[in-house]
Amino acid sequence: MLLSHDHHDDNLDDAGRALLPSAGAVITTTSGARRLGGSARGLEAWGTTTLEAPGRPAIAITATPCRHGPPLSHPIVGDVIGFGLRWEGQEHGVLWISGDTVLYDGVREVAQRLDVDTSLIHLGGVRFGITGPLRYTMTASEAIELCELVKPRTLIPIHYEGWGHFKEGRAEIERELAGAPDEIRASVRWLPIGEPAELQI
Repeated sequence: MLLSHDHHDDNLDDAGRALLPSAGAVITTTSGARRLGGSARGLEAWGTTTLEAPGRPAIAITATPCRHGPPLSHPIVGDVIGFGLRWEGQEHGVLWISGDTVLYDGVREVAQRLDVDTSLIHLGGVRFGITGPLRYTMTASEAIELCELVKPRTLIPIHYEGWGHFKEGRAEIERELAGAPDEIRASVRWLPIGEPAELQI
């Protein structure tokens, strides 16, 4: 199980916690691994671990930087990571999951460090009434800026519906993407919730 952070109920709710003991391994932040114990493995940004199981290809997982809020918010929002996944036989590059993050230099560094094929980008433009205009995840316009750097072959928007603090849903994201460069518009793939999908990576 890849767990970008464990300490927010909208990311790991009671049902998710109940599943943890059945996971062969849980990859998360170092602070999260200390809290969860058991099979949890903690990674700092740019740390790597490998998942291995009989009869399955090994998957190298690299933690990528996240900042789940505005500058200086870390003491409040805590540690978060994203994930870059590599395995033998990948044809086009890494599968990258951004994690809950705003756009900042740590995320931009992915463009220099990873050759990304498919990216799952957490969107939603999360805001809370108590903190006004401050954002805690990327907006669609920030995702476009990021993808101009990372240049994924496939962009999969995720994390934009189901909670009241999401301020950009699919309709708003699609409107923003309509003005994106041609190569980004062509890369977008929407996945249906709760249904299997096949990806060529």
